[in-house]
Amino acid sequence: MQQLTQSVLDIVYQAGLHLTEFYAGSVKIHIKSDRTPVTEADLFLSKFLIHSLSKLTPNIPILSEENCQVSLAERSQWKEYWLIDPLDGTQQFIDRTGQFSVMIALVRNNKPVLGIIHAPIIDKTYYAIENQGAFLVEKGKTSRLQKNCKKDKKSDRLVVTTRKDTRLIVEDSLISSHQLDFFFMGSSSLKAGLVAEGKVDCYVSLGKTGEWDTAAAEVILSELGGEIYNLNFEPLTYNQRETFINPPFVMVGDKSIDWQNIYQFDSY
Repeated sequence: MQQLTQSVLDIVYQAGLHLTEFYAGSVKIHIKSDRTPVTEADLFLSKFLIHSLSKLTPNIPILSEENCQVSLAERSQWKEYWLIDPLDGTQQFIDRTGQFSVMIALVRNNKPVLGIIHAPIIDKTYYAIENQGAFLVEKGKTSRLQKNCKKDKKSDRLVVTTRKDTRLIVEDSLISSHQLDFFFMGSSSLKAGLVAEGKVDCYVSLGKTGEWDTAAAEVILSELGGEIYNLNFEPLTYNQRETFINPPFVMVGDKSIDWQNIYQFDSY
């Protein structure tokens, strides 16, 4: 798995270089049927990643956000597959915040086992292999990420990341006496990175995301004692439904905390 991971990292870094080139110029923008934007960078990177992964592992199927028209009947037969988001944070790319990434995950028996999040503009790469740890590459240096165990679980402060327009809902869903501090970041993948680094305690997502938005983070966080739950605090699923759309979720850095006694989302 180590050799495979390095080969996929090389592909992701090449994708990041392509993305940086697109970012330096102007790109054509289209609006998809779900009213979300897609750029020529998204489409080029999707083709590049599919081609590169197909050469690397010709017998492993690939699902991309921009190329996922495969029925559940067909993909339910897959023992493993690549799940990619060629450009997570398209709106951030358009808005030129630098807060976007390339994401790749290897899903085996409906469970992500390898995950990579590469943000070329801010020069950060998170990756993890099941049972082998999670890592951060920043400015050319690789460091092992440490488990997210809060030093003081009785602390009355929690640092939360979410979208700015859902902050009030998150505050209203708090049922404990904790004080909330908010830390805002662009794309879903980089919010996950904040959780992985321990900079925030949790990430609450109430908007629309796909399985490709969370698969890589699943591996990274599981190696650090974290978890991703739906709003009933049940694990997310992969490749088990006709739709790829995730339910709203809570991504936590330390799953040993009793999160059900901190948030209650019944009203959402």
